[in-house]
Amino acid sequence: MDISIPRNSNRSSNRNRSRRSRSRRAVAAVALTAALALTATACGDDGSGAGGDNGQEGSGKGEITFWDNNGGVRTDVWKEIIKDFEAKNPDIHVKYVPIPAESVQSKYDTAIQGGGLPDVGGVGAAMLAGISAQDALEPLDERLSGSSLDGRLNPGMVDSVRAAGGGNRLFTVPASASNGVLYYRTDLFKAAGLEAPTTWGKFYEAAKKLTAKGENKFGYTIRGGEGSIAQALDAAYGQSGIGSFWDGDKTTVNDPKNVAALKKYVALYKKNTPAADVNNDFKKMNAQWDTGRIGMLSHNLGSYTDHVKALGEGKFRGLPNPTTDAGVRVQVSNPVDGLGLFRSSKKKAAAWKFIEFAASHEANSKWNRSAGAIPANTAASKDAWVNEAEPTKLAAAALNDGSLKIVQLPYYLPDWNTISKADNEPNYQKVLLGKMSAKDFLDTLAEQLNEAQAEWKEQSN
Repeated sequence: MDISIPRNSNRSSNRNRSRRSRSRRAVAAVALTAALALTATACGDDGSGAGGDNGQEGSGKGEITFWDNNGGVRTDVWKEIIKDFEAKNPDIHVKYVPIPAESVQSKYDTAIQGGGLPDVGGVGAAMLAGISAQDALEPLDERLSGSSLDGRLNPGMVDSVRAAGGGNRLFTVPASASNGVLYYRTDLFKAAGLEAPTTWGKFYEAAKKLTAKGENKFGYTIRGGEGSIAQALDAAYGQSGIGSFWDGDKTTVNDPKNVAALKKYVALYKKNTPAADVNNDFKKMNAQWDTGRIGMLSHNLGSYTDHVKALGEGKFRGLPNPTTDAGVRVQVSNPVDGLGLFRSSKKKAAAWKFIEFAASHEANSKWNRSAGAIPANTAASKDAWVNEAEPTKLAAAALNDGSLKIVQLPYYLPDWNTISKADNEPNYQKVLLGKMSAKDFLDTLAEQLNEAQAEWKEQSN
């Protein structure tokens, strides 16, 4: 399967598009500010808050609205947690609204401008900067201090969401980390006489040996559709061993070592991967791997339970990122998921009670066990089930024992989502199709990131 993409990929054109894109974003920001001013006046007390509204504490009772940012996938476990919460807090009713992960960003943006924000919502670190920049989230530092959660949340996850929000204030209570995992088919590896893909060298060897195009079998499935940039950067930094996203005020994304690493990685496309991968988002990629005809898959802990259902526990394993030949393991940060309290809420006291309960030991353990993710609550992270699910156990160990270098992606940049999605996902498809070089792709990405970083620093001073 192929897609038609023009070959106009020269860097001058990309720079011009970048400047035009930033100009459009500046105009949009002005328009958004005007819209917020109008909606703040228009909304009054009808209960449909917009970004910038101050809201009220309320009585600590009544109905609150909760938006689940991964609706459908985690609906059942959230309904259990809500039932438990309401049993202990009979004066509070939680209206549960499931929002599919792929549309939650647009739902928040629409509600910020036009009203209708929830009291509480799931907010991943990747979208946190854009929402907090619009003054839509309540800072939670004072509420957390002295609460039942104080000192009971993973410090690394707290630092991660604080950094994603700009570095100064805490805009979400972290709930989970879904670290990246390399899943591989143990039965296929055994039949082929291959060792576990613990190093990048073994990864490439397996990708080649497990491919039999005539039989529609492939060594790997690569993500070329929506959400592809983080996985591409994970592969680049994982192989190069570079441990920081920034070198001063300049990004390391186009370092020659990263360029060489990405060039080698994308060369797998159509050679050792299905041609359809160029359009695959995570759902299609995971479903494709679950058919049992592909040797390896890079995703995160969130898909573990689905793979168990499709393949059975004895046919696959999930490992942290492969190491370099020198034994260095590097991984880009995966967004920490959290719960935010919206400023426009007129029942903040009741909404905070729900957040505090959802991040408590029992509830946080229940949610993360269902998702196969790493709990943010430190007591929950010590529960027995964490060691029962091997990928979670290994990811948690790598996260906590200091053997993993994490390259923190700049989620705090308001332009991060635009740069990593709208601006560069199409370019990455060009790279896969051989219509743009890995160097030009990373140079374009670096130029945009350096500009966004400079703008962010100027506005922060």
